[in-house]
Amino acid sequence: MVLEAQPDMEVVAEVGDGAAAVNRALAEDVDLAVIDITMPRMTGLHAARELHRRRPQLRILMLSMHENERYLYEALKAGASGYVLKTVADRDLVEAIRAAMRGERFLYPGAMTPLIEGFLHRARQDLPIREDPLTPREQEVVKLVAEVYTNKQIAETLVISEKTVERHRANILDKLGMRDRVELTRYAIRRGLVEP
Repeated sequence: MVLEAQPDMEVVAEVGDGAAAVNRALAEDVDLAVIDITMPRMTGLHAARELHRRRPQLRILMLSMHENERYLYEALKAGASGYVLKTVADRDLVEAIRAAMRGERFLYPGAMTPLIEGFLHRARQDLPIREDPLTPREQEVVKLVAEVYTNKQIAETLVISEKTVERHRANILDKLGMRDRVELTRYAIRRGLVEP
């Protein structure tokens, strides 16, 4: 409703999950995709990475309920032009879209302080920026495990073999020092890959 009220903006589609967002946003009539970080099947971060890789000229904005610098950092790294909090989307979304279409970045008010402080703290101590130990594919597997998909369903969803799924699960458990699906589900919730 906020966007439809703008005379210079048109909503051309709405979808319900990350995979559908990727498929729809690849169409030429889409200039900008507003993607929720927490989406079924494929997270918004994974969708943004895939869109940025396959259609780099597409502008992407992340919409999130998480006021968390880790998500902000991951969103920007994935190719997003901006990060808008759901709690103030009615105030910030139009401005963020206009900024993205001008080729500028948009960050919610208050986002810069923790980013700069974190960067300066790590720089003063000569520490590298900590990366997630899991690859994007492993994160997708964790998300689907947490959503109670079977190995067969994960294989079908990601278009890989069941053996590959099993290998990914073993690698994930090893990297994270975990033993089972319950621990992986807790990890997925903490990382925002699924909602509790």
